Amino acid sequence: MTAPIIRRALLYVPGSSKKMLDKSRGLNVDCVAYDLEDSVTPGKKAEARSNIVSLLQQPCAKGIREQAVRINSVDSGYALDDLTEVLKAPNLDAIVVPKVNSPSDLHFITDILRHRLPSRHPSFPSPTTSSDSTVEPPIRIIALVESARSLLSLPAICTASPYLSGLIFAAEDFAHDLSITRTPSLTEFLYARSAIVAAARAHNLPSAIDLVATSYRSESALQMLEEECAGGKRLGFNGKQVIHPAQVDVAQRVFSPGEEEVEWAVRVCVADEKADRVGRGAWTLDGKMIDAPVAKKARAVVERARACGADVEGVRERWKGEEPE
Repeated sequence: MTAPIIRRALLYVPGSSKKMLDKSRGLNVDCVAYDLEDSVTPGKKAEARSNIVSLLQQPCAKGIREQAVRINSVDSGYALDDLTEVLKAPNLDAIVVPKVNSPSDLHFITDILRHRLPSRHPSFPSPTTSSDSTVEPPIRIIALVESARSLLSLPAICTASPYLSGLIFAAEDFAHDLSITRTPSLTEFLYARSAIVAAARAHNLPSAIDLVATSYRSESALQMLEEECAGGKRLGFNGKQVIHPAQVDVAQRVFSPGEEEVEWAVRVCVADEKADRVGRGAWTLDGKMIDAPVAKKARAVVERARACGADVEGVRERWKGEEPE
């Protein structure tokens, strides 16, 4: 069984800065997206590709779960050159594709992946199920939703590629496309954010990653980041784009199940197992009804907590005596 994909924080690192690329290897972060797009000027694209390929020759650093590259958009004229170079790197896990406006954008990327890396198609056996230890895991695509056209094309985009592994909301470009102004409340993005989460869940994509918090240089900025993360989590997002290492810990903490949440979920799971053995489909815990949907949610919380590194077994040991009321 392959490990679940966890992207609580997706950190962008400019591919044109060797200093930042090297520093990124010392971080503890779920996903690093080495950037070839917005943070790299046209004259630095080739140098950035070379820097990233050189970095990805090295084994993945211990604190990083996933190494991705954000290429340029399909209609930019740079995407083919980006892919031609970065797909040579042996330790690449994912491609972040900006400005995915229609299924054809992902068709283009998919055709190149199939041609250049046929052994990393999702239909191939995973390393954990194959007797050949040299088999690499499937490469993944994470798509950025940045426009009204993209938003209305989500059902088609979500079925456009077997490599697709998540959706990201690019709020700044979306605001520009719709001529709206971002406010601290983020209410102007409510429809778009909810639509992205719903599409990701409907198509069983592991990740729905929320908008960037653009401020990071003060305590108040980190407090605002925490509030944004909590709001995104309530909407159903399970990760956040970040642009500075100082933002990583906040995002990864908020998008992990909290101690009380884990304790509640473990108690429900323990008691539900006992209720199931005696044929009770509904019961109560702390005066609240627990039925199949609630128990299913609790199991999902436990699974995510375990993937995030929580001591689930220790909590389970403390609550092994929990009984259904």
